[in-house]
Amino acid sequence: MATLDGSTIIGESILISGGLSGDEDLTVRGRVEGTVTLTKTLTVEPTGIVKAEVQVKNCVIAGVVVGNVTASESVELTKEGRMVGDISAPRVIIVDGASFRGRVDMGDLELPRGERPARPAARPALRAAARSAEAARREEKPRAEEKAAPAKPPAPPAAVGIGAVKRKVVVRRK
Repeated sequence: MATLDGSTIIGESILISGGLSGDEDLTVRGRVEGTVTLTKTLTVEPTGIVKAEVQVKNCVIAGVVVGNVTASESVELTKEGRMVGDISAPRVIIVDGASFRGRVDMGDLELPRGERPARPAARPALRAAARSAEAARREEKPRAEEKAAPAKPPAPPAAVGIGAVKRKVVVRRK
């Protein structure tokens, strides 16, 4: 391990296994397995591999990370970066070309006290069409052959749209 300007560098030939914690920036060019807890920034360079549960202030991934990353400020996955695991941070940047498999949790949107989140307004034409279709179903009289046929189970509810996203993910294209 080397230090440079208050930052610790784990070299390409180094393997660290176990718990790693500190109050300075850490750059990984080698391999880290276990847990990483920092009060500053973790940078995983293209040669770096981190198989760990990570808790940091900021995280920049240009190498490989396998495990969950929790950051108090931001997580950035660069073009060369690959990650398998969940990200929990208020700001997440996934650059075009990065590889990511997992979930992103950007926290809850804070609203002023007593205010409720706005519901997306349905389009009037869709509402009218839904009402007329419902009215037509009620007025329809069953035919004789339909009476004899067993009732079909009701269709499953429609999937909820993606309109409930609370914050957006910034994607930089290079």
